[in-house]
Amino acid sequence: MSGLINYVSCGVLWLGLAVKAPDLARHRSDPYLRAICAVLGLAGFCFLLGAPPTVGAINRLSGVPNLAAPLTYASITAYSAASQVLVVHWRGGERVHRVARCWIVAYTLVLVGIAAMFALGEAPVERRTDLDTYYATTPFLAEMIVLYLVGHLCAVSVTAVSALRWARDVTGWLRAGLVVLGVGSLCGGGYSVTKLVAVVARWCGRDWSGLSTNVSPAAAGLGALLTSAGILVPLAGPRLTEWRRSRLAFARLEPLERELDDLLTRRCLRLPRPRWATPTTRLMWRQTSIHNALSYLDASFDRSLYERTHEAVLGATGDAERAEAAAWAAVIAAAVREPGAPLPGEADRLTVRVPGPAALVRVADALSAPPPRDNPPHPHRPNPHEHPMTAAPAAQPPPQEPPTTAPISTAGRSTPHPSAAPRTATRTAAATRRGRRWPV
Repeated sequence: MSGLINYVSCGVLWLGLAVKAPDLARHRSDPYLRAICAVLGLAGFCFLLGAPPTVGAINRLSGVPNLAAPLTYASITAYSAASQVLVVHWRGGERVHRVARCWIVAYTLVLVGIAAMFALGEAPVERRTDLDTYYATTPFLAEMIVLYLVGHLCAVSVTAVSALRWARDVTGWLRAGLVVLGVGSLCGGGYSVTKLVAVVARWCGRDWSGLSTNVSPAAAGLGALLTSAGILVPLAGPRLTEWRRSRLAFARLEPLERELDDLLTRRCLRLPRPRWATPTTRLMWRQTSIHNALSYLDASFDRSLYERTHEAVLGATGDAERAEAAAWAAVIAAAVREPGAPLPGEADRLTVRVPGPAALVRVADALSAPPPRDNPPHPHRPNPHEHPMTAAPAAQPPPQEPPTTAPISTAGRSTPHPSAAPRTATRTAAATRRGRRWPV
C-alpha cells in the first residue's frame, strides 16, 4: 500500500500546526497553546509512522521486525494524553494543572505497558498493515494492542463529549469549531472501534481483517481532517469575517474617493497603493487617503451649508446619522469645487470633527445616493404594470370655448348672476398669467 491517506492526513495536521506555531512562539508559557500544538503535532506523527512505507523503512533500518508497531502505538498514546490535557484546559477550573498531571501520568503508564508488552512478546513475521489482527492471539502482543486501542478510544470519546457539550453554550465560530472537532473525534473513535471489532473477531476464530486494514485508516484520516479543521475554524473564522467586512467597506468608500480623486491627484495626497495586501490593509490605505484630502479641505467647509443640510435631512427622516452623513457629503462636494478657498469669516468655518471610519462609509453612501427630485402631481396616473414606452398618452383637457356675453338689450346691459363674479375674476387672472386676457 502507498499510505496516501496517512501522508495526506499528516500534511493536513501539520499544516494546522504551522498556523499555530507563530502564536506558540509568542506565548510559550500558555498551556492551552502548548496542548493544541501537541495534539496537532502528535496526530500527524501517528499517521506518518503508521504509513506502510514508513513502517517498512523503520523495520529495515532498525533490524527489528515490527519495531514500527510499538512506536506507532506510543505516538497514538501520547496523542491521546495531549487530547485529554487539551480538554482539561478547555473546561478550566481550580484543579486544571492537577487533573492534567493525572492524565499525563496515566498515559505514561500506558506507554510503559506498551514497551513492556512488546519486549515480552514475539513478533518475528513483519506485518505492515494487519499486525493488529495477525498477532491478536499472541501472548503479550494481544495485551499491547488492546491497551493502546482502549487508551485511544477513551481519549477521543472524552474529547467528543466535551466539545459537543461545550458547543451548546457558545455561539459563532467557536461553536462551529467545537462541533467540527466533536465530529472529528467521533470519526477518530471509529478507528479504535473497528480495530477492536476486528481483534475480537480474531479471538472468535473469524477473519475480519478488512475492518482493520481498510475501514479504520479511512476513519482515522477523516477524523484527522475534521479535528484539524475544528481547531483552526475558531482561529481563522473571525479573521475571515473581518476581511469580508473590510472588503465591503472598501467598496462602499469608492464614491467618496472618486469625489476627491482630482484633489488627491493634483496635491499628491494619495498614498502609494499597497500590493499583495490584505483587505484590512487596503481599507486603511483608502481611509488614510480620504482623511488626507479632508484635512486639506478643512478651511473650505461651509458651516452654514452643513447646518442647513443637517436640519433639512433630520427633519425629513428623523435619522441623526443619515443627517450627519448628508451634511458632510454636501460640504465636501461644495469644497471640492473650490479647494483651498478660505471662507470669508472665521464664524462660517465648520468646527465639527472630521468623520471617523464608520461615518466615512455613510458619507460615501450619501454621495452615491441619487438626489431627491420634486415630482409635481400629474392629472394622469400611469399604470404601474404598464411599460412606459407603450403607455397611453395622458388625456389632454378639452379646449374651453370663451364664454359668450349676454346680448345687450335695448333697455340696457344685462346684469350677471352674483355667483359668476368670482369665477370670472379667477379666469381673468389665469388668462393674464398665460399672456392673454380672457374675454369677460
